[in-house]
Amino acid sequence: MAEHALTRGTRVGKRLVLWDIDKTLIDVDGLGSEIFSAAFAEFSGLARHRPTHGPGRTEWQWFQDTQLANDLVPTDDCFPRFLSIQDAMFEARAAEFAERGQVLPGAREALERCAANPDIISSLLTGNTRRNAERKLAAFGLDHLVEIPIGGYGDDHRERPELVRVARERVQEATGIAFTADTTVLVGDSPNDVMAALHGGARIVAVATGIVSADELRAAGADTVLDDLSDTDAVLELLLG
Repeated sequence: MAEHALTRGTRVGKRLVLWDIDKTLIDVDGLGSEIFSAAFAEFSGLARHRPTHGPGRTEWQWFQDTQLANDLVPTDDCFPRFLSIQDAMFEARAAEFAERGQVLPGAREALERCAANPDIISSLLTGNTRRNAERKLAAFGLDHLVEIPIGGYGDDHRERPELVRVARERVQEATGIAFTADTTVLVGDSPNDVMAALHGGARIVAVATGIVSADELRAAGADTVLDDLSDTDAVLELLLG
């Protein structure tokens, strides 16, 4: 997997754009959930376990919710042990992502325009772990279009709003640019993306490409909601507006 090398002075840095992955940029046909479930079964030793639901959670939160739903007591070593199991399963099934999944309308074009714009630093804010995020994007040839090392990921913190802080700190360390709530934009499809922006300190551009309707995203607090990312010019105008 490619390692990016964003350095000081390579971007003007008017906007930090942080992209969600699942149901925002790509749809992998539930494969990530299948792997999570298989990994949890192996971790827990349960022949059957009670799944938990909620789009946009970090994998850390998802894992802890599922532990509690199955009367398991979380300890500090549980999540790292689970990730080791899940990581091996992701690696074994990596080819299935491209076979079963797809890039959502306009996503590639929007990422390409952001990558080419010196006013934008483009990275990720996702509930996926960094390794899983990179695998998913690499399956569709999108990984080179975002600065992966400076994003916020589901193994960085359990609470999604905290990932905004994580990403901004990484960006500042890498580039010297201190982004603010006015110059950071999240793009995502779930109420948890909206919550991350509102409580983490960022603007939100919500897209109704997941399981949540445009009205539900507005009710969660999103002022800007798009049907999808297919109008690239409009997307860029919103990100830089």
